[in-house]
Amino acid sequence: MLSDDPNALPDLDRFDRAILRELSAEGRLSMTELAARVGLSKTPVAARVRRLEEAGVIAGYRAVLSPIRLGLAHVVFVEIRLGDTREAALRAFNAAVRAIPEVEECHMIAGGFDYLLKVRTRDIAGYRVVLADRISALPHVASSSTYVAMEAVKDDAPIGEI
Repeated sequence: MLSDDPNALPDLDRFDRAILRELSAEGRLSMTELAARVGLSKTPVAARVRRLEEAGVIAGYRAVLSPIRLGLAHVVFVEIRLGDTREAALRAFNAAVRAIPEVEECHMIAGGFDYLLKVRTRDIAGYRVVLADRISALPHVASSSTYVAMEAVKDDAPIGEI
């Protein structure tokens, strides 16, 4: 059963976990197909999916686009070091980085730098513009280091252990 406490870990049974595995791999399954795959009838599966959505375990659904087919094959990872790491500076950086569409991911890191960005562009020239005009202009950026990804070995996996 799922708790009303938003910070509580969900108590998921084997059917909930099977539903989550199936939907994370193929989010457009019909309730009939999902029910067949997890071994329940359609009505209880629909109720479980609704409960998982309402509890926020299923956060949403979206189409997975092909960056290669869209001409966005160039991926870099950027280490960012800030000159100021007080809370106000972090908030300012966080808000500003969210507005850069080429930044696919941004993670605050505990380590030798402050943030790790995943940036996707058409090519190195496009990245150079993003770095110069947007990333370097972010609030409190003291330095950055860029690492060009040569190949994505694994980048579309659903959550591993459900």
